[in-house]
Amino acid sequence: MRKLMLALAMLTAAACTTTSRVEPPAAGASSGPRPALDAFLSAVRTQDLQAMSLAWGDKEGPIRDNKRLARDEVERRELIMMCYFRHDRYRVISEQQAAGGERMLEVELSKGTLSRTTNFFVVNAGDRWYVRNAEMEPVKDLCKR
Repeated sequence: MRKLMLALAMLTAAACTTTSRVEPPAAGASSGPRPALDAFLSAVRTQDLQAMSLAWGDKEGPIRDNKRLARDEVERRELIMMCYFRHDRYRVISEQQAAGGERMLEVELSKGTLSRTTNFFVVNAGDRWYVRNAEMEPVKDLCKR
């Protein structure tokens, strides 16, 4: 009888146990300015051209779907941006409204002991946000290191 009660208790506990699973966002998904910046800078840090071409774009969508630039031109520009925005760590200092409904994020990029601050411009393309542009001049010495 005792074994039967123990078995029933175990079955009852198993039946009442629920599990939940948190699904990660789809690759490249960016539901706001900050996630778009995070995806872009993560791609820069890991030197992932494919991920970068999903995070970089404009109101029309990601740069990889843009027919205005040839694929080799997109990759050339991505390699240049990877050099300029190379970092060990970054920190968003501020976020504010910019022209045309864009958001401007002031970001500190650090490589080793060197830190520089620049602005990233993020745009909404309906269901996603993309990094449209960033100022390279303030971080040019990160590329030299």
